[in-house]
Amino acid sequence: MEYDEKLARFRQAHLNPFNKEIGPRQHEQRASEETSEVASEEALPELPPGEPEFCCTERVMDLGLSEDHFSRPVGLFLASDIQQLRQAIEECKQVILELPEHSEKQKDAVVRLIHLRLKLQELKDPNEDEPNIRVLLEHRFYKEKSKSVKQTCDKCNTIIWGLIQTWYTCTGCYYRCHSKCLNLISKPCVRSKVSHQAEYELNICPETGLDSQDYRCAECRAPISLRGVPSEARQCDYTGQYYCSHCHWNDLAVIPARVVHNWDFEPRKVSRCSMRYLALMVSRPVLRLREINPLLFNYVEELVEIRKLRQDILLMKPYFITCKEAMEARLLLQLQDRQHFVENDEMYSIQDLLDAHTGRLGCSLTETHTLFAKHIKLDCERCQAKGFVCELCREGDVLFPFDSHTSVCTECSAVFHRLLFQLHQLLI
Repeated sequence: MEYDEKLARFRQAHLNPFNKEIGPRQHEQRASEETSEVASEEALPELPPGEPEFCCTERVMDLGLSEDHFSRPVGLFLASDIQQLRQAIEECKQVILELPEHSEKQKDAVVRLIHLRLKLQELKDPNEDEPNIRVLLEHRFYKEKSKSVKQTCDKCNTIIWGLIQTWYTCTGCYYRCHSKCLNLISKPCVRSKVSHQAEYELNICPETGLDSQDYRCAECRAPISLRGVPSEARQCDYTGQYYCSHCHWNDLAVIPARVVHNWDFEPRKVSRCSMRYLALMVSRPVLRLREINPLLFNYVEELVEIRKLRQDILLMKPYFITCKEAMEARLLLQLQDRQHFVENDEMYSIQDLLDAHTGRLGCSLTETHTLFAKHIKLDCERCQAKGFVCELCREGDVLFPFDSHTSVCTECSAVFHRLLFQLHQLLI
């Protein structure tokens, strides 16, 4: 009789209001199934006289929402730290392997394993309540981990306090903003424009006026005016358009149009969007100077010297491609930062022109040219054997097409002494 009372109290405490009423036969069957579980429980305190039948409201309304995700498939294991969770996960894996395949118990064990792993992730980083990567308007924002660096939000133009605020950086254009400002961004990623339309505006400050912009910012469409009411209009020297103070921070950048037309490298004020675009484009070889401004080579001696060095390097390239020693030494990797130099002698990047203006490009190309010529003419016997003998005089040293005193026939690619070749051309 005492056992039946304990069993009745146990069922009352675990009653689910969504369960259907249990008939007499089902009651007997359920009692036989739960006998083994109740036998292992400690003795429950008896209900005092006059106690209502359902004394615990929370237990009555337990809908399974407070499931213990730390429980192991067999027995009960309460995990409170990372070490215990890892131990529970390993034991749960072992139990899954031991249970029959595709059985209900194995499926339940897999679900518990998933919950254990999720809880382990939460304990590893309890503040990780936002995703690490967010994709928006072709931006690929990455959640920053640095807490001590103080940045400025590109959207709201306020300081990002890394210690107390979450912030993201676009891996493509390096756009930074608060997590709360992500959904307010309206400008697509600049890198997408660089990938699909890699070209410069080559008109110097092509201004069209504020009226063509309806007196609004070219980017965020906020009202602007030259009088500063309601917001100051700032002109971008690259696009010629006007922007508000939130989209134009008076950043300075070299303007490509002024470089190729005037050889002018003085930085001008540009908008934030233009600054990012110019920064991503600075190393892209998209300028064909012979077509844009062929007279530039007549006034800039540095460009003439660089063009001659690039032409010589292109003549040396076939020697390296067919030379085993040169391929093993990877001599062409000397120009890996300027890959277009071993492809053609016409295309330039803004970085090339900047380095040519400061003299760095001429010095580095001269060193590379000397290294390449030394390999071909002195160090490598195979490359030496590919030299030419002047067919006009058949005298003198072995000639190479990149020598300064030689000329190459455009029809047969033969190499001659320059003076003899010019004299021969005059006689013909």
